[in-house]
Order: sequence, then C-alpha cells, then structure tokens
Amino acid sequence: MHSKKLSPQDEQAIRTVVECQLKAFQNNDATTAFSLTCLELQRQFRQPQEFMEMIKNHYQPIYSPRAVIFEGFFYTQQRPTLQMMLMTQRGNLIRALYMMQHQSNLSWRITGYQLLPFNIDSRHRHQSQD
Repeated sequence: MHSKKLSPQDEQAIRTVVECQLKAFQNNDATTAFSLTCLELQRQFRQPQEFMEMIKNHYQPIYSPRAVIFEGFFYTQQRPTLQMMLMTQRGNLIRALYMMQHQSNLSWRITGYQLLPFNIDSRHRHQSQD
C-alpha cells in the first residue's frame, strides 16, 4: 500500500507536461507530443509519427477532446497517475489516466495511458432494498 504523496510542485509539473502533450495533439505536433514520453515509449515507437498514429488509432479521446477536467492524482503500478475526465467530440464522457515517471533530471515523462468508461451512477449507487 502506498502512502506516497506528490508535492504541489510535482503535481503542477505533471499537469504542465500533460497539458503540453494535449496541446501538441491539438496542433498535430508529433515531435513535441513524442518528446514528453518516457524513453521506453520512445524506443518502442522510434519515430514521432508512429507514436502519433498509435494515439490517433487507440486513444482518440486523448488526441482530440472537446473538453478536459483534471480530477486529481493517485498511484497505480507504483507510478503517479493523473486522472481526468474527457468529453469526446461526440459529447461522450470518458475517464483518462496518464501514468507518469520521474526522470533522473527531476523532470516528469509520460509512461502510459488508460481509457476507462465514465459511469456517473457507479460512484453514488446504493443497493436497492427489495
């Protein structure tokens, strides 16, 4: 169980990296978007354009959201993770997770993404008594 807590400076630094990548996606700037990922992802995709194609094909809500709401941080797989709610171009809500990695130069890089369904009822649902 992790009781780690990010400092306000780290939270802001992570959010800045994510915002920069979202802006790069919006501008179709593969080089900038790719530069914000960890070395493992860069080795896996090798070229910024290959990375951008993967995002467009598998993470479309991250590539072109209509709206973004940052919801907060938690740890998953021992990595700080930024959780957000995205509105797709069609108006659907989806939850996105950005997993992060602290670099030796103290900067932050993106290590992965996960998209989850957004179910408003599931957070406040009570079992009905029949």
